[in-house]
Parts: sequence; C-alpha cells; structure tokens
Amino acid sequence: MHIKKAIDKVPGGLMLVPLILGALCKTFFPWAGSYFGSFTNGLITGTGPILAVWFFCMGATIDLRATGTVLRKSGNLVVVKTLVAWGSTYVAAQFLPLEGVQSGLFMGFSALAICAAMDMTNGGLYAAIMNQYGSKEESGAFVLMSIESGPLVSMLILGASGVATFEPHLFVGAVLPFLIGFLLGNLDKDLREFFGRGVQTLIPFFGFALGNGIDLHVIAQTGLGGILLGVIVIFITGIPLILADRIIGGGNGTAGLAASSAAGAAVANPMIIAEMAPQFKPAAAAATSLVAAACLTTAILVPILTGIYAKHMKARNPVAEKPVEGALEGAVKS
Repeated sequence: MHIKKAIDKVPGGLMLVPLILGALCKTFFPWAGSYFGSFTNGLITGTGPILAVWFFCMGATIDLRATGTVLRKSGNLVVVKTLVAWGSTYVAAQFLPLEGVQSGLFMGFSALAICAAMDMTNGGLYAAIMNQYGSKEESGAFVLMSIESGPLVSMLILGASGVATFEPHLFVGAVLPFLIGFLLGNLDKDLREFFGRGVQTLIPFFGFALGNGIDLHVIAQTGLGGILLGVIVIFITGIPLILADRIIGGGNGTAGLAASSAAGAAVANPMIIAEMAPQFKPAAAAATSLVAAACLTTAILVPILTGIYAKHMKARNPVAEKPVEGALEGAVKS
C-alpha cells in the first residue's frame, strides 16, 4: 500500500487527513479518550504537548546564515502579511461579535477566525510554488515564515487590535520552546538536522489531536463559510503582498501571490488562544473549522492562481530569470 503517497496528493494532506480522522473520532466516539485512557488518551487530547515539541523543532530549522536577498524577501512578506492580518482583525473586531456570527453564510466568522486564517503563510506550499516559478533566492524566502508558526503572532495581533489582553508571561511561554530550538539549531548544525527531522513527523499527530476538538456537525454548518474565508484570505492578503514584492522585494509579484495562503498549522491557534483567553472559547470550535476549510481552499487555489500570474508575467517579460529547479527539495510543509 502507498498510504503516504495518497496523503501527499491531498493539499495539506499530512495535516488535514489526520485532522479529519480526529474529527470523525470526536463526532462518533467522543468518549474514546476517557475510555481507553493512558497513551491513547494522550494522542487524542495531547494537542498542547505535541505542539510544544513541534514549535521547538520548527525553531531549530531556521538558519540565520542566509543570503541578504533571502532575508529581505522573507522579512518583506512576513511583515506585510502580519500588518494586513492586524488590519483585518481590527476591522472584524468592530463589526463581528466576539463569540462569532451565529447564523447565515458568515456563520462562525469572528476576529479570532480572521486572525488565525490570515496571519500565517503555508511555507512549504510557498517554497514548492516558487521552486517552480521563481528563483532560488525567492524559493528560500520561506526561511523566516517559520517565525509565524504558533500562536505568538496571533496573540500580538489580537492584543494590538484591542480584542484581547494577554499577560506578558503568556507571550514568553508561547515563544520559549521556539526560541530554545532556534538557539540550539544555530549553535550546532547537527542538532538543527536532528530536530528538523521531527517537524514533518509530528504534523499528523497534532493534526489528529486537533481534529478531536472538532465536531463534524460544526464543519457541516461552516464548510461553505470556510471556503469563502479562504477566498477572502487570498484576495485581502494577496494584493498587498504582490505590491510589496514588486515595490520592496524587487520581484514581479509572483512571490507575493504565492505567500497568500493560510497555513495548516494555523488550525491549532484558535484552541490554543482560547485556553489562554477564555473569552474566545465560544468562538474557538467554529474558528478551527473555518480555518481548516480555508487552509484547504488556499492550498488548492494559490498554486493555480500563482501559475496563471507567473505565466502572464513571463509573457510580458520573456527574458526574465529562468526558475531554478530542485532548489528546495526538502522544504518543510506547514
């Protein structure tokens, strides 16, 4: 059997397939964790510990010894996307109830859902797209996108938008595993390689644990809204990112559009933030479902739209640099 190959054919499949399995478990066997207890319960309910190890390993993969072009591209895209996410979250907070919209097409939409969907880029998807349509330096620009992983940026955005207040020690706690991994990975390249192997390995485990926080009845109610949210993420973040890549990054906009996706890891943020800020608990389940659907939607649409855009730009400028194939064969998928 070729289970892994089949999963890889699904956009974001390494995260989404276990998440769906976990949601099936939650929907039809909600008692499974408490019934089996012990390690099985740990797999079902251990989102926090599993994600903590994943953040640590993710931090260890970041190598500061990158070229200036790569750092400029990375910083440009990360800063612009964060600012756009902050602006969108601020606007959403003015018009949407904290617990989320309760009915209609926008059911489940909340400042929490908007923030989680917009503030993280699928770094692996970006690297794969730019490996095909961009230069080696543009492909490598995913290096700083890992900083967006985890709840820290979402917490900063929600705090700056006036939606929530977090104690300083919670910010430290959210980023500390990442920073320790980052430190060790840069002190010893062997440790970077060693811990880096755990990034993809852990994704299905926290995907399954996250799924066990989702009732499929909620997904049925918010599925269309999740697709709509994915389209909104591409439109709202894509245009500023294209402009930033052209004006600041020195590119033709392709890298900006390729960075307009929602990351699979963002699915974890609503639940994590709700644990730290209980006022978000009523919105967390629906936000998780929406972000999961938005992630899948952007994973399908962003490569298609970027390919169309890249071919258009190449037709306008046929002497542009030829893409470098194989630049990032081992890019980490978010």
